[in-house]
Amino acid sequence: MDNKSNSELKRLDDAARAAWLYYVAKNTQDEIAQKLDVSRQSAQRLVALAVSEGLVKVRLEHPITQCMELAQQLKERFGMLDCEVVPSDPSSPNDNHGLAQCGAAILERYLKSETPKVLAFGTGRALKACIDELPAMQCQHHKLVSMLGNMMSDGAASAFDIVVSMANRVNAKHYPMPLPVIASSVQEKKMLHSLQPVKSIFSLIEQADATFVGVGQITDSSPLFVDGFIDDDELDAIMTDGAKGEVISWLYDDNGKLLKNEINKRVVSAPLIINAKKPVYGIAAGEDKVVAIHAALKGKLLNSLITNEYTAKALLNLSSQ
Repeated sequence: MDNKSNSELKRLDDAARAAWLYYVAKNTQDEIAQKLDVSRQSAQRLVALAVSEGLVKVRLEHPITQCMELAQQLKERFGMLDCEVVPSDPSSPNDNHGLAQCGAAILERYLKSETPKVLAFGTGRALKACIDELPAMQCQHHKLVSMLGNMMSDGAASAFDIVVSMANRVNAKHYPMPLPVIASSVQEKKMLHSLQPVKSIFSLIEQADATFVGVGQITDSSPLFVDGFIDDDELDAIMTDGAKGEVISWLYDDNGKLLKNEINKRVVSAPLIINAKKPVYGIAAGEDKVVAIHAALKGKLLNSLITNEYTAKALLNLSSQ
């Protein structure tokens, strides 16, 4: 594309955006025409151009200029190791379309390495969607390790456990953590952490070549609350404590500092490494996630990010206030 004119590059950008709306966001050509403010025939031609130029394969191959610029601005603003920004559907900025494909592409890069890798994982809907996008692979030389428990308080397994489902897909050795997410007491947490298998898992997490986590908001729709890990009274309490987000169930304030509150004393998850030297990817997007992502980046709980255009712009606006 080096020899293409600015107008040709702009048209390819438009074609890439139209193709994303069609193939990833599953819009009709009429919807694409409306969102891009072009005729239906033009929308059809843009999608066809994306195909003919080889921009459309399994994933969108042409990076949209604005997304690249936003990613670079975020990297510089927060001192990140890596940042990927995918397009937003103009009518649904909170949708996670595209995050899964982008996250899966990054995961594949690690999984295709001939050098054995240790990959650590949190949990959550966005991360689970990434795993669902992975192809079947043979990765017996890699290790997948969970950073937090996969059990509800009643012993039921979490619906969004990552490591087991991913291991089944890519045939890698895996280390789940069959523990509750939050212990019933500090004494129980200490007992669980004293178990030799748990110590071994924590040691493996410290060796991780890359880490992938979700970012939870602290609202009435908080994953910790919706998924039953905390109750109404506990949600009210952590809001009063100033919690703005959570990563692998560790609660933090608007500066990304871990809270010294009752819930955090009972969180069974592996300790977070602040300002880690190796990639710690947060995979999250949406209006309700902006404050939580922003705080996590400020506190250096994350050093890499996969998000969408809408969220990227909101993060930059919030950080400039």
